[in-house]
Amino acid sequence: MSSDMADTQPAVHLGEIGQIALTVRDLARARDFYQNALGMQFLFDAGTMAFFQCGTVRLLIGASDKPLSGEGAILYFRVADIRGVHSALKNRGVTFLEEPHLVARMKSHDLWICFLKDPDGNTLALMSEITTPPSEG
Repeated sequence: MSSDMADTQPAVHLGEIGQIALTVRDLARARDFYQNALGMQFLFDAGTMAFFQCGTVRLLIGASDKPLSGEGAILYFRVADIRGVHSALKNRGVTFLEEPHLVARMKSHDLWICFLKDPDGNTLALMSEITTPPSEG
């Protein structure tokens, strides 16, 4: 590309994520997990894909007959009450890799996280930014 053409191109600044895709082996099993165990809002099916609404981001789960590693991206779901959501999901049969735990103390909040796996080995996480009361003194 010539430098003249590069100078006329608009600046690109990617920001908001519109959709995230995860590959699964068994679409029916994964759809049941995301819809019923995790309580996500199901949108529609399209061939070997199912779509869910997660706030302003759409989640696509798509079936594949190729081996999956489950070690790609991690989806972090923001929740207000991490212990409450963790307990509710455990009661639905979701298996967690760990209990909710403090990751970092920030100026305005404490960051808590816990990880779980979906039926295909994709890593998911719950995260909670718990506001810390102002220190007295």
